[in-house]
Amino acid sequence: MSTRQASSKDDPIIESRDQLAQPMQNGEKPKDRWRIGTEHEKFVYKTSDLSAPSYDEPGGIRDLLMGLTEFGWEPVEEGGKVIALAGADGTVSLEPAGQLELSGAPLENLHETCEETGRHLAQVKQVGEKLGVGFLGMGLWPDKTREDLPVMPKGRYGIMLRHMPRVGQLGLDMMLRTCTIQTNLDYSSEADMVQKFRVSLALQPLATALFANSPFLEGKPNGYLSYRSHIWSDTDPARTGMLPFVFEEGFGYERYVDYMLDVPMYFVFRDGKYIDAAGQSFRDFLKGELPALPGEKPRLSDWNDHLSTAFPEVRLKSFLEMRGADGGPWNRICALPALWVGLLYDQTALDAAWDLVRDWSMEEREALRNAVPRLALDAPIPGGRKLKDIAGEVLDIAQGGLSARGRLNTAGDNEGGFLGPLYDIVASGKVPAQVLLDKFNGAWGGDIRNIYPEKSF
Repeated sequence: MSTRQASSKDDPIIESRDQLAQPMQNGEKPKDRWRIGTEHEKFVYKTSDLSAPSYDEPGGIRDLLMGLTEFGWEPVEEGGKVIALAGADGTVSLEPAGQLELSGAPLENLHETCEETGRHLAQVKQVGEKLGVGFLGMGLWPDKTREDLPVMPKGRYGIMLRHMPRVGQLGLDMMLRTCTIQTNLDYSSEADMVQKFRVSLALQPLATALFANSPFLEGKPNGYLSYRSHIWSDTDPARTGMLPFVFEEGFGYERYVDYMLDVPMYFVFRDGKYIDAAGQSFRDFLKGELPALPGEKPRLSDWNDHLSTAFPEVRLKSFLEMRGADGGPWNRICALPALWVGLLYDQTALDAAWDLVRDWSMEEREALRNAVPRLALDAPIPGGRKLKDIAGEVLDIAQGGLSARGRLNTAGDNEGGFLGPLYDIVASGKVPAQVLLDKFNGAWGGDIRNIYPEKSF
């Protein structure tokens, strides 16, 4: 989640609705300036007893952040506490229960993405060895209850933790017990954004299936292959889901603005502090009638903050965010952006992907999204088929898109090799969660602790 570093006093006040589409419009870039941003989270645990370290304890999350400063990262503070790091490779930040996230820099190709990922993981492992902490690549804490987990000292998290139980049953689990891999991609125009949004939203359940990696809850199988994806179905219906309006005639920036104006607020950031505005309306804010700040109108940074508080399967800000994948190991961190870059950054591939899904009804898209957390690649799709029946075809389209890009490394390889782990999954017929369940029910003898050596970075 976003980390604010400054107050919004110098930002322009929003005087008209026209300004609300500016962040999306400003995101438009010519193709030669398209970049790849990759975000990945991992769980932090103490190697001595597998517990989750708190922020302040010796060897805890604060010490982990400060240990990373030896690699040139600069501390970012909130309320006198270091809650993030900034550097050439982007931002290192904290999720609510201490999950460690790298929000990578915008990079030109996937070779750079994987190098960035490798640098980050080498750094955290080096610091972790000194502190006695390890890093687990999963989509869900496999053994921790909510009560087992600490809460990080970030003001927005306190507001969200109070608000989540008012609007859903699983929002606290989303905050405290999940990890994801995401990729952020560019568009050249409003029309390009619309096509990319529709393709990525329709195929997001395929990413969820291929990356399904959260089959355990509190030490036992939970009945899902991506419980993390299931959690989003009961977090907050006002700010999650498949966004049917994206597929409607006339969709564009203005329609997304309408959607965001209907998403209830969480907070307003002023003078280094988060003011609780949970459940209040940005429409009222525009009129100077926000109960949390009566008489004050929003600034552009308030709107940018608000854009970061919706959690649909694909999110639009000044770029498109792919949000469907569970956290996982190093090779899948590189595979996720490879999938979406291959599909979205070459027009021939984008058109082919759209041809696959353009005739699906909204009801069919919703049914697929709802089935995938339990069934993954066995989820039904239109035409009496299953998701696995098109998975290979989608990967081939992505492979073609990456080949067409022609971004080579020093050995002369294009970016297509990063899809290898996904081809392996499709060929095996088993997503990562199913492999783990086989081990839990077999070699592990039902002992979830075996997952730590198996799935740690």
